[in-house]
Amino acid sequence: MPQHPHTSAGSPTSGPRTGGARRRRPGRLAGAAATIAAVVGLTTLTGPGAHAADNPYERGPAPTTASIEALRGPYAVSETSVSSLAVTGFGGGTIYYPTSTADGTFGAVVVSPGYTAYQSSISWLGPRLASQGFVVFTIDTLTTLDQPDSRGRQLLAALDYLTQRSSVRTRIDSSRLGVMGHSMGGGGTLEAAKSRPSLQAAIPLTPWNLDKTWPEVTTPTLIIGADGDTIAPVATHAEPFYSSLPSATDRAYLELNGATHFTPNTSNTTIAKYSISWLKRFIDNDTRYEQFLCPLPSASLTIEEYRGNCPHTS
Repeated sequence: MPQHPHTSAGSPTSGPRTGGARRRRPGRLAGAAATIAAVVGLTTLTGPGAHAADNPYERGPAPTTASIEALRGPYAVSETSVSSLAVTGFGGGTIYYPTSTADGTFGAVVVSPGYTAYQSSISWLGPRLASQGFVVFTIDTLTTLDQPDSRGRQLLAALDYLTQRSSVRTRIDSSRLGVMGHSMGGGGTLEAAKSRPSLQAAIPLTPWNLDKTWPEVTTPTLIIGADGDTIAPVATHAEPFYSSLPSATDRAYLELNGATHFTPNTSNTTIAKYSISWLKRFIDNDTRYEQFLCPLPSASLTIEEYRGNCPHTS
């Protein structure tokens, strides 16, 4: 029988509400010639398509707080619907993608809705993320009652469809993939990351799962909880999920202030800002976005708390 989130019980195992270690890495002086070359290279980053020679995955201009908080990024976005009758292993959905092919391929992200919900509940993330330089697939699940383990398998099935069979497969770099999900879809996001360690990023949004520990997850994971969540309370879901991730894993916990379980179902600047930064840093290896993740963000009107580690060097 399906477990309804309202009736779940979990043992509070949350860690102390303290900020994570703020590790700082020393700079390296590579000589005058290298410095000049770097300056010249940076001056070419003027618009979509410009990217530094040492990272072929960079897409778009250098970010600012305004650019990652904006409703739309630098890329025009197109979309295409995928019928449930045309796929197996999940329920179809909508693909959002940068219209231009001038910049080459993009990383891709699949997003799952939560219990009893449809893709419409997380559709705002499609164009918002795609306009920053990703192919984004918001999906429907096989049934609205699917549990997290099933949603995890469906996220992976959708990624496989996206990269192997979809009409936009040639626009995607299949080595640079991520998953997101809300509620049971957030629990499914953890399941997917556990099953497929090659994923580059995972973002569970107010996640729900009966499994409270995730020591197997090595994918860089940003867990977003809500201080007012009564369906998947952070003390029994998001916090223990985060605390159980290996310390060697790039991980972060963002707790929204004045938010509920359903906050991720409508356009939200804080969710978008840190999701974009996380996806850019770990799917695109774009260190230009580290400034928004390290030092760790402070508590604010929209952030109850944030903990984690600064991104590891690769």
